[in-house]
Amino acid sequence: MWTTSVPWWEFILRGLVVYVFLLIFLRLTGKRQTGQFAPFDLVLLLILSNAVQNSMNAGDNSLVGGLISALTLIGCHVALAQITFRFERIERLIDGTPQVLVRDGQINSSLMRKELLSTEDLEAALRAGGCLDVHEVERATIETNGQITVVLRRRSSAGQENTPAT
Repeated sequence: MWTTSVPWWEFILRGLVVYVFLLIFLRLTGKRQTGQFAPFDLVLLLILSNAVQNSMNAGDNSLVGGLISALTLIGCHVALAQITFRFERIERLIDGTPQVLVRDGQINSSLMRKELLSTEDLEAALRAGGCLDVHEVERATIETNGQITVVLRRRSSAGQENTPAT
């Protein structure tokens, strides 16, 4: 329980490598929120956690090895949070940038394909934003966390779009 089969520093090195690998892998897979995962996305994450477990602990099932691995992952997470908070360029690299899915009622289809968003996904987000038709949208943006925010076009009390006064 207290003795490890590999040196303590190997747990740290293995944890760092796995953390960086999964961070890059998950960053490349798109911006979906955890709540927006399809069942196959969630299954993939659960299987990934099991798959990388042995690569992190080198077959060592000691309590000390598990605690070192857990502390390494938590340390990586805290360090990355501090770094992305302090350096905007690194934050953009890690988190990405918000991107406009709909501008003035026009859908950016290439971005939807890139982000693996279906028309149904977009329509659901628009409905959640109080919109029944894409033509009502001034802008819909996919945020860095995968959430879609919707800004509706301004309307006058008569229900017509506002135009600038001349």
